[in-house]
Amino acid sequence: MSRNNDLLLTAIAPAIWGSTYLVTTEFLPDGYPLTVAMLRALPAGMLLLLLVRQFPTGIWWLKVFVLGALNFSFFWWLLFVAAYRLPGGVAATLGATQPLVVIFLARFLLGSNIRTISIVAAIAGMGGVALLTLTHQAALDPIGILAGLAGALSMACGTVLSRRWQPPVSSLTFTAWQLTAGGILLLPASLLLEPSLPELTNSNIFGFIYLGLIGGALTYILWLRGISRLEPTVISPLGFLSPLTAVILGWYVLGQNLNLLQILGIVIVLISVWLSQRVGRSG
Repeated sequence: MSRNNDLLLTAIAPAIWGSTYLVTTEFLPDGYPLTVAMLRALPAGMLLLLLVRQFPTGIWWLKVFVLGALNFSFFWWLLFVAAYRLPGGVAATLGATQPLVVIFLARFLLGSNIRTISIVAAIAGMGGVALLTLTHQAALDPIGILAGLAGALSMACGTVLSRRWQPPVSSLTFTAWQLTAGGILLLPASLLLEPSLPELTNSNIFGFIYLGLIGGALTYILWLRGISRLEPTVISPLGFLSPLTAVILGWYVLGQNLNLLQILGIVIVLISVWLSQRVGRSG
């Protein structure tokens, strides 16, 4: 029962991440991927630091900045680049390669077994996401595609290393460290490489608060908690729930169509997530 609770709590994170594309396109100013990523990470991280009042020591400073770069600086920057330059379907499909990457990274960095059924589940999940999100109108912007693939690789590395490097602190503290480190790394890049934000509207402010506190702090506390308790190869396929949520929100909030192929994609995604958890349970 405890394992089921861990899975359910961890699954909340990618389910909420599915709202990122909607919030980015509907509430945030266009064309500021570095600034948006920085404002999502740094204020939330500093707020959590004020709550935990604990800092890394020794080698953990280096490890935290490496993890902050992989899980937040690089990943969120590349995520927003892909979101701005690609239709949501293309960006989601590229991001869905992450569980497959995690399988092989976990083998080399953690010594985890590679199971054929895990690979089948990961590929099925990618196919389900493609059915969910891709349309015949999907544009293939080269920079956006590169950003989407690099972002998936970055988060895959961050997920596996977050499992390998487990500090003797709570998930709340670990999240505070990583968010703050990621935001600090993004700060000079955003100031040097992007123009100042325009005057923020109430919608912009809501978008930043939501992505920082709910889509950032809360979800990564749950995600890192899950990584500390479950294998990355079990955790990572839960990410397929993110594009599923995105499609459902697009249908419910924006009035987008939901066709039979997308419904089939939903079924395939759910089966692939269930199958990956069965593999983890048998291991």
